[in-house]
Amino acid sequence: MHSLVFLCARRLLGHRPRARRALPFLPSELYPVLFQAAFLDGRALALQDLVTAWPFPLLSFQCLLGRCGHPQHRGHHAPPPGKPDKLCVQAVISAVVAHVRQALEDSQQPPSDRQCHLRVLDMTGLQDDDTDRGPDGMSLWSGTVALAKACLEVAKHQTELQKRSSKRRKGPSGSSSVSQPISVEIRADLFVNSTSYSVLRDALQATGSPMRLRCRDFHAEELSVAGIVALLEGLEPVGVRRVDLRFNNLGLAGLCVVVPQLSRFPDLLSLKLPYSNVDVRRHAAGADAGFRRLSTHLGKLQALRELNLGSSRLSGKLRQLLRNLEAPLESLELAFCYLLPGDLAFLSQSLHAPALKKLDLSGHHFTESLLQPLCSLLENSSSLIHLDLMECQLTDPRLETLLPSLCRCSRLRCLGLFGNPLSTPGLKTLLRQTSVLQDLCLVVYPYPVDCYSRETPRPPSASSGIFEDTLDEERFTAVSAELCQMLVSSGRDNAMWTASLCRHGTLDYFAL
Repeated sequence: MHSLVFLCARRLLGHRPRARRALPFLPSELYPVLFQAAFLDGRALALQDLVTAWPFPLLSFQCLLGRCGHPQHRGHHAPPPGKPDKLCVQAVISAVVAHVRQALEDSQQPPSDRQCHLRVLDMTGLQDDDTDRGPDGMSLWSGTVALAKACLEVAKHQTELQKRSSKRRKGPSGSSSVSQPISVEIRADLFVNSTSYSVLRDALQATGSPMRLRCRDFHAEELSVAGIVALLEGLEPVGVRRVDLRFNNLGLAGLCVVVPQLSRFPDLLSLKLPYSNVDVRRHAAGADAGFRRLSTHLGKLQALRELNLGSSRLSGKLRQLLRNLEAPLESLELAFCYLLPGDLAFLSQSLHAPALKKLDLSGHHFTESLLQPLCSLLENSSSLIHLDLMECQLTDPRLETLLPSLCRCSRLRCLGLFGNPLSTPGLKTLLRQTSVLQDLCLVVYPYPVDCYSRETPRPPSASSGIFEDTLDEERFTAVSAELCQMLVSSGRDNAMWTASLCRHGTLDYFAL
């Protein structure tokens, strides 16, 4: 339920002129709840008023809004929880820009009693991905562009003021008799592609700007090697915890240029390099030397705990790639990497196996030769929380072979099996056997093969949804209801078993 303070804040903000007059007389302790009410009700102008008078050095979106995402707290026109309202975010950014601009102008005057409280605007974790984001929500990409433009605007204003002030100084002592200008640090997660590259590059290179961008999670798509390196060089080294480079067509040679740049980030925990266009077949001549260089540079990332090399053909190279890592990985994503039995055998005996919390081996054809090392890997992965084995050609007999090893992962919470040719009896066996996994709360299962109207159905692809039009909806609904009833009967009605991929992928490494 709403607190009485929250309800009073909402009522006050309903009449902006009254709220503006009241702000100077309100205790600073009320500003956080006023900010919550204004943001959750979509009151952009009220947010500008609040930021202009913000009484604290830090304004953190996550601290202020993270506990207020429940629908009961939100106004009628606010976007869904976790999807920030574009106008509200832009209003906050505009207010910070106005605040810094005014402070710059004030600094050209003799020192006064002015108080500029805001020093850090923390927007990390605010922008979500585009899943279910409404038209009023702000994407990570648009938020990055807005922040970059704001930094450039302030830098330009500072330059203009400096030019004007150089014509009319100095005091009797020969030194400038003006106040020291403030600076505001902007902490944010950044997403850039070829369209927004130039504006972000310029913002990062605007040294000395009163608004400074500090990146936590860096995401880049469809950029050249030179472009990625230029942006990485512009980031402040401290505080970068994730670098996500996908669809950049880097190849092995490009990775050997980019990855060495990452050693300057001492806090880097997560490195995602999916769809990097690495293929051991194409690099046969110089592959060994290239993989050795890449492995050496990965070994220099001493804080690294998550690695994603998905959709690169790494057959027989896993040992070579990971052997220089001194600390164990806790998340390893190797979907569609064409791994060989030797790769999984190495992984099962490596220092990483007992530390893994998240493992993605989707897209591998688990025949007998690959299934046995997978069983060994699972038996040694006692910390596993999230496991993806989607589109792995797991049939009922293969799943039965895997189940004893799977059930030894006592901490498992999420299991992805979509796209495997399992039958309804196979799913029921899975449900019964995994009853020993008391933490298992999400299973994304495939449409059972016996729920298709085809005589010899194939599983639908996770990416294309092939053959979904042949699904017998009535039969599948009955199977789904039966599985739910089995969960209730076994006392696991709080667990979710679903064939919907939109329920999948929500467990990020940093949420483990």
